[in-house]
Amino acid sequence: MATGLRAARMARGWSQDRLIYEMQRFAERRLLDIASAASLKTYVSEWENGRRTVSDRYAGILRPLLGVTDAELRGEVESPPPQADGYGDLLSRIDSAGSLSESMVQSFYDQTELLRTMDRQMGATGLIDQMNGHLAAMEDALTFAVLPGTRRPIATALAGASTLAAWQALDAGAVERAWRRYELAKKAAQDAESPLYLAHAMGEQAYVLADAGRPQLAVELVRTAQQTQPEQQSPRLRAWLAAAEAELCAAAGGMESDARAAMDRATALLPDDGESRDPDMLSIFLNTGHLARWRGNVLAKLGDGSAMDELYASLDSADPSFVRARSGLHCDLTQAHLARNELDEARTHLQQARLLANRTGSVRYRRRVELLTGRL
Repeated sequence: MATGLRAARMARGWSQDRLIYEMQRFAERRLLDIASAASLKTYVSEWENGRRTVSDRYAGILRPLLGVTDAELRGEVESPPPQADGYGDLLSRIDSAGSLSESMVQSFYDQTELLRTMDRQMGATGLIDQMNGHLAAMEDALTFAVLPGTRRPIATALAGASTLAAWQALDAGAVERAWRRYELAKKAAQDAESPLYLAHAMGEQAYVLADAGRPQLAVELVRTAQQTQPEQQSPRLRAWLAAAEAELCAAAGGMESDARAAMDRATALLPDDGESRDPDMLSIFLNTGHLARWRGNVLAKLGDGSAMDELYASLDSADPSFVRARSGLHCDLTQAHLARNELDEARTHLQQARLLANRTGSVRYRRRVELLTGRL
């Protein structure tokens, strides 16, 4: 318990007093009756020192508040689900998986889409239980689906949902969970015989490596993703992967020409069709507006003064429902103003970035905000 709760609290940069304050706010908003601040202070100390076990009641508050699974909260290793006992039970589950209709698989996609919308508007921390249940239902269905024709649609749905879950975990600072979710997405994509979802999962997984301080390995992984059956990848996905390579090269340092070349490829590859998603690749959003924002991000990382025009144009046209993305945009503008030594403007955008990162509970953007704060 000490490892789990303390690590989750510290990942968010919270003191014990801040955790207690947030617990009280959470309970007030949901009309929950919890202990006084003085009692909670004792509880938190005892939870983190292993002298008291977190009850299910308080675990139900701490999980969404900190964006962790129950096993992560309690510092436990997640165990595999129990195996079906007996042939009768096994055959019943196989029959249930085999009879999954198209409408049932569509419901998996619909649930993923709902969670994706909630994530980009409110952040991932409050969705941990819903996402875990969603993935578990699909994993269970896939485990007992026998024939390829039954497995492929379920596996495709699982690949997209797992990639979303991985990105949410990365945003919440749960790095190991993010890595495991990407591995699940890659395995599901292989089961689905979908090079699109496989390449996308690899491309996003590269960000885990970059955040962990392995930028060169991250670049190698995203380049490998682009070589994964490229003839079967859609132009929009290829543009997304090229833009990801550009960003990772810019962050790596010493790869400016590579970053610019990759961004030029992304611009050339992106279809100018007014759409932001492909019907067979719902896991990515990318249109000319999104790419302009991404280009501004890359230019800001390279210290290019022309980043400013791209970023302000993106800020004016940004979809207000992409709340977490706006936090990143304000971080980019902070970086661009710092490159010009325009400290007042940098502070203004950094404050906006901090507010939005706190609003969505993004540990990843909070870290970036703190790094930029150190430069002011």
